Amino acid sequence: MLYIVILGVIAAIIGVSCGVQLQKRHFQQEIDDAKATSAKMIAEAQADAKEKSAKILADGKHQTLDYKESIEEELDGYQTDNVSRQNRIEQRQTGLKQTEDRLDQLHQRLASETHQVNEKKDAIKALRQTADDLSRKRVETLQQRGDMTLDQAKHEILDQLRVALDREKDVELKYQDDEAQVNAPKLAKMMADDAIQRGPVDMPREHIEHAVQINDGNTKQKLIGKDAQNIRYIESLTGTDLVFDPEDAHLLHVVTQDPLRREVAKKVITNLVVTKQINPESIERQVETAQTDLMNELRRTGEKVVGSLHIGWMHPDLLKIIGRLKYRTSYGQNVLNHSVEVADIAWMLASELGLNVKIAKRAGLLHDIGKAIDREVDGTHVELGVKIAEAYNEDPQVINSIASHHGDVEVTTPIAHLVAAGDSISGGRPGARSESVEEYVNRLKSLERIASSKPGVKESYAIQAGREIRIMVDPKRLDDEQNQKLANEVKNEIENELTYPGKIKVTSIRDFKAIAYVGAERKKLHRRLKKA
Repeated sequence: MLYIVILGVIAAIIGVSCGVQLQKRHFQQEIDDAKATSAKMIAEAQADAKEKSAKILADGKHQTLDYKESIEEELDGYQTDNVSRQNRIEQRQTGLKQTEDRLDQLHQRLASETHQVNEKKDAIKALRQTADDLSRKRVETLQQRGDMTLDQAKHEILDQLRVALDREKDVELKYQDDEAQVNAPKLAKMMADDAIQRGPVDMPREHIEHAVQINDGNTKQKLIGKDAQNIRYIESLTGTDLVFDPEDAHLLHVVTQDPLRREVAKKVITNLVVTKQINPESIERQVETAQTDLMNELRRTGEKVVGSLHIGWMHPDLLKIIGRLKYRTSYGQNVLNHSVEVADIAWMLASELGLNVKIAKRAGLLHDIGKAIDREVDGTHVELGVKIAEAYNEDPQVINSIASHHGDVEVTTPIAHLVAAGDSISGGRPGARSESVEEYVNRLKSLERIASSKPGVKESYAIQAGREIRIMVDPKRLDDEQNQKLANEVKNEIENELTYPGKIKVTSIRDFKAIAYVGAERKKLHRRLKKA
């Protein structure tokens, strides 16, 4: 067994030795082949290199000959250019020499002419001096012969010219004034017609509801509450009176003179009816929510109106006051819509006349701003409007327009006239106000009737669309104390008998004149005039 293993090892060693020898012979053969191949490649490369170098040398010689020829041609061109340039230089030098000669001649000529000009200047100066002496002597001679100095003569001429200009100015102004008076009615009518056509827009009348419909009987009972506690609590929080209609048991009337309180009460009742949660806590919550929503609505309304008119920045509190006009009516006409119409009309008239359109629109919008608070504060809407405008630092033209649009004060700006015209157009156009002409005339007649029925009254006039009654009393029958008593009596009777919007001003006027004459002739003349 060991012998077999030894034989196997020997056989393996012999096999490995034979393999190594065979592989060595194989590698030697490959090396010999590589050497032969490399020698062949070197020979071929050398032959190719010799051939390429010969070709490159031939090409270089050819290119060198071509370059030499081009250089020689370029040098010939440079030489030709140098010759031509030399010729031009010589020509320029000749020209410069000629120019220098001409300049020398011109300099000599200018020197001679300058000498002549100086001589003429001296002559002119002497002549001016002589003329000044003659002029001074002439003025002295004229002053001696006319007994008047030069300043006096100037003043006299200026005075005569001023008189002539004043005369021409008066004539021209008279002509323009006459022409304006003739054409003014026609132009005013044309502009008013155009403003009416472009301005007011007929809008559906907004009817302000004063009642809330409650169809569910159970909800009605909850709203009333035990012993009417809920409905009385709503009245106390909103400041209104809630009364069910005798003819319609499901119709609840909201009775108040304040439109804002009415809106709050309606909103509260509507929300309570929808939620059906009616108790003191929910009532308080709904009242607070309705009041907040109303204040926000007033601000949004003011912002919308001011933004649509493009009249610039306005104080936020003033925007809320403008929003209050949405719930105010005058003779059936919504005051906010009326104010916007007046602003549009005043803007159109101002644009035709070349006035400030932004101020015109602002004045038109704010002319009735006092009506927003005239139910809460004593005073006419004109007086309150002026106070509001002054409090928010409005333009003086806007303040004058508010104060004068009913003739209470004198008009000081053209825009005030336009606002008054816009107010008349918006309020007087057909369909603008629901009050009939008969009712309007009857109210004016009733005011005059009450005043004229008092003893001692000579005449009475209802003015400013029935907002004021003026009474002229007989000074011989009534003294000052009786005159004051008469005004109070008329005020009380109007308040008891008539229904009127806003406030009516009662003015009683007692005018007493004392006349005396000295001399019989004047006395006789006075008697004749009295008899006549």
